[in-house]
Amino acid sequence: MSDLRLMDKCILVTGSARRVGRIFALACARAGADVVIHHGHSDTEAEKVRDEIKGLGRNTWIFKADLSDSSQALGLIPRINESTPLHGLVNSAAIFEPLSLEQITFEKWERHISINLTAPFLLSQAFARQAQEGGRIVNILDWRALRPGADHFPYTISKASLAAMTKSLAVALAPNIPVNGLALGAILPPSDGARNPEIIKNVPMKRWANENEIEQALIFLLTSPEYITGEIIHVDGGRHLV
Repeated sequence: MSDLRLMDKCILVTGSARRVGRIFALACARAGADVVIHHGHSDTEAEKVRDEIKGLGRNTWIFKADLSDSSQALGLIPRINESTPLHGLVNSAAIFEPLSLEQITFEKWERHISINLTAPFLLSQAFARQAQEGGRIVNILDWRALRPGADHFPYTISKASLAAMTKSLAVALAPNIPVNGLALGAILPPSDGARNPEIIKNVPMKRWANENEIEQALIFLLTSPEYITGEIIHVDGGRHLV
């Protein structure tokens, strides 16, 4: 980003040591923001992201918290406020496991709900208590959230619930804090790096997303007119339509 629309604002991106969270953290820094890097278990990766953000000339902090533990989720923003006030919250941290209904245990169900839904709620509530007027919340969703199926069952349910919460938060936090969501599609390949062509078989645009496309969408929602709230923008090449 060259227009520095987030100059001197501080953004917390959860799960920002790796993958999509890392992309978002660096996008915020390139748009002029100072960035709070959050991670649960990725110390080395978080330090690398910190070095990249510092290389962009922005201030950055690392905070570690296991978001499956509600007490750690509750304490995260108060800890951050001791170092810097926050302008924006990007709820990006999530777990994504290919579990069918038959494969789900109570523990796996609870872990998905805790990280993917309860933690964004607790963080949004804490953020709203400290945010000045004009603060922003962006929840990172999935195209599955509005087209739920039987695959990735607890993940899909948690993201569908987060989509509903995005709209409820938009009403509850108006007129001071716009709350919106980004529903992503085929952004990054699995951890093994393999770009399975089956993943984009049903994507109308017939390709994977470019990183700059999701970066632009996030920066738009962090800087858009305040009259835009409760919206969910799909960056999925039209996957949710078919």
